[in-house]
Amino acid sequence: MRTRVYNNKEQIFCEWRHRWVRLTPEEWVRQQLLHRLVEQLGYPASLIAVEQAIQVGEAQKRCDAVVYDRQMMPQMIIECKAETVPLTQKTLDQAITYNRKLNVPYLMLHNGVQTICIHGTDHYTSGLPRYADLLRRE
Repeated sequence: MRTRVYNNKEQIFCEWRHRWVRLTPEEWVRQQLLHRLVEQLGYPASLIAVEQAIQVGEAQKRCDAVVYDRQMMPQMIIECKAETVPLTQKTLDQAITYNRKLNVPYLMLHNGVQTICIHGTDHYTSGLPRYADLLRRE
């Protein structure tokens, strides 16, 4: 990952958005996670959308990341928080709100310390699924 200081502010290059963005604690967690998904778990970088805009009621919202299958159907919403922000019911509720629009089978909450991956309504796992596992239908 490339970083720089520009106008006295730290930035990181986001390969998904093809631009430099401010390096906040949440952005650092997101970039670390995305690189791990691609480099270690077989996620195609081209099938991950970062800051995916969605309409929720009257409000315009942005998912931290959305993972798609090869038919461009959304499969996972990823919600990231800074390492100092615990993953709470509020974090889950945020992802669920986004999922009312996208209807994905997986939700992932990640803060750099903890990962919660939810599949369906009652399947909670700790850790990160491989891309191939994400695409398996039960």
